[in-house]
Amino acid sequence: MFQTLAPLILASGSPRRRKFLNDLGLVFTLASADLDESIRPGELPGELVCRLAQEKAAVVAADHPEAWVIGADTVVVLGGAILGKPAGPVEALAMLERLNGRTHQVWTGVAIANLDNRVGRAFAVCTEVSFAETAPAVLAAYVATGEPLDKAGSYGIQDIGVFLVDTVRGSYSNVVGLPLPELLGQLLELGIIGPGSN
Repeated sequence: MFQTLAPLILASGSPRRRKFLNDLGLVFTLASADLDESIRPGELPGELVCRLAQEKAAVVAADHPEAWVIGADTVVVLGGAILGKPAGPVEALAMLERLNGRTHQVWTGVAIANLDNRVGRAFAVCTEVSFAETAPAVLAAYVATGEPLDKAGSYGIQDIGVFLVDTVRGSYSNVVGLPLPELLGQLLELGIIGPGSN
């Protein structure tokens, strides 16, 4: 569908983000960036995800100055509280119980960096997600599958966790972890990708 016109690196270990880019026909390499993802005092969700996306992209770009690097970070926000990935099953269940039957926001920040071209830009996208009311025993059974343990907010809308979701207002791909319409628009504008040749 698309073709990659310049060296492209995804600075993420997320299999969901990798699948999105693969499915679009893009050619890229992977390079994860380990960094402290702590929230700074007073930091708003959009600021947090943009900062972390930029930091991830910068770490990888420092080793690959000729490449275009995509960094991304996703958090779930409920009543002003930022929920990241759970530390384990107990925290995962507690998060799901808080989200149960309520509406929350999913924020994803995306950064694109290229040191040789002195390009660095970032943006954030917010999607509103409402959960259905689910029995506590069902939430516990979902946690037991292991799926929630590596996901912001402790659920995966693209997998088993879709049963939790009643409505989505905004970008679905953003909830999965990469707001594709916005990202593709940026990549096309920068000439990093183009329409496929076939």
